[in-house]
Amino acid sequence: MFVCNFKINYKKIFKIILILLFIAGFIMIGVAIYRTFIRNADIATNTNDVYTIDSNNYTNILKAVHDDLDTYIGQKIHFIGYVYRVYDLQSTEFVLARDMLISSDYQSLVVGFLCHYDKANNLKDGTWVDIVGEIKKGYYHGDIPIIDITAIKETTKPADSYVYPPDDYYIPTSSLIYNSSC
Repeated sequence: MFVCNFKINYKKIFKIILILLFIAGFIMIGVAIYRTFIRNADIATNTNDVYTIDSNNYTNILKAVHDDLDTYIGQKIHFIGYVYRVYDLQSTEFVLARDMLISSDYQSLVVGFLCHYDKANNLKDGTWVDIVGEIKKGYYHGDIPIIDITAIKETTKPADSYVYPPDDYYIPTSSLIYNSSC
């Protein structure tokens, strides 16, 4: 006959659980600090004073530049998007756009920076381009950032062509409930 006798030390188990909870809390606080301070401070990749914008940081940078334009004037940026025009743009202007997914069923909005390029009328709508430019203050229904393009070349559509809403800031309009009695 085989008899197994186990003694459970509840004090040790309680100490182990308490230590694990402390470690988990410490990790959560560290992640919160990173997301709040460090990630927003290093929002783009800096290479020779030209910041590279990619699909992961695109809308965060777009929002940051629009919210605090004066801080970013003169900053050089590099990013990829497609040429998008609306009816009231000048012949030297276009939006360098990306599609931002706003729901799980692939509904999207066009978002992007207004760009100035002397030969913009030579670019077809929907053409994917890789640009380097400098942020300037411009006017389009109010003060907005305009990218003055210094280098441009046609490119192919990237594999990660969609961008996502800015961190913790975006509220999709589809989630608003309209009161029909108003």
